[in-house]
Amino acid sequence: MKRLFSILIPAAILFNSCSSVPITGRKQFIAVSDAEVNQSAAQSYSQLLSDPKTKVISNTSDAQRVKRIGNRLSAAIERYLKANGYANQYDFKWEFNLIESKEVNAWCMPGGKVAVYSGILPITKDDAGLATVMGHEIGHAIAKHSAERISQQYVTQGLGSAIGVAANGSSSALVNIINQSYGTVGQLAMLKYSRGQETEADRLGLTFMAMAGYNPNEAVTFWQRMAAQGGGQKQPEFLSTHPADATRIANIQNRIPEAMKYYVKP
Repeated sequence: MKRLFSILIPAAILFNSCSSVPITGRKQFIAVSDAEVNQSAAQSYSQLLSDPKTKVISNTSDAQRVKRIGNRLSAAIERYLKANGYANQYDFKWEFNLIESKEVNAWCMPGGKVAVYSGILPITKDDAGLATVMGHEIGHAIAKHSAERISQQYVTQGLGSAIGVAANGSSSALVNIINQSYGTVGQLAMLKYSRGQETEADRLGLTFMAMAGYNPNEAVTFWQRMAAQGGGQKQPEFLSTHPADATRIANIQNRIPEAMKYYVKP
């Protein structure tokens, strides 16, 4: 029992390390410092950009567009954070780069390190579409989803160890059942957790693009274009890390009135 107690105590401490996500107000716990996460992200970002295999596009209209839209988004976000008492919770060193790749992707590391792959530009089409993508990815960083996942893994590993201790002395058949049940439920819980983060990033991104002067209604048409790129048979939503296309688009449409409250026409 002493060993089980010692395993559960750290988990209890983690759950007491609570904060809230800007705009959504969702309560979260973070078990790692922003400094640690941001420093690691900055190092990874620098390594990626300096890798000979990575071709950073510069001095083109698309590269300038990525930086311009990124600067508008970051400026609007910084104003919001400062005005709403969040400024001391973020120390972002923003960077925006366009990378040559056929991959349809973009991402934002903790600390504001953004990369847009050229393969997504035919789908974004215009500034509003690109702002939708970049706002969504920045939403992950502002919501500290990476730090949350690390913290979640700490707790999951702790609970896994606790289950192993609690099952000690049981028959091997019972232990196998417990392990299998924990594994399946744990995996499905993490997938649901990931879908929740995607939905939250959509909501934040919608609001951020509105703050920066991009019409949030344009986000719907972008995600419709993205959905059209998929094709083929897709796995059930509960087995996916992302919401189903129809679910995502419906959620975004429902959030447009909220985002429009922040819309500042350029």
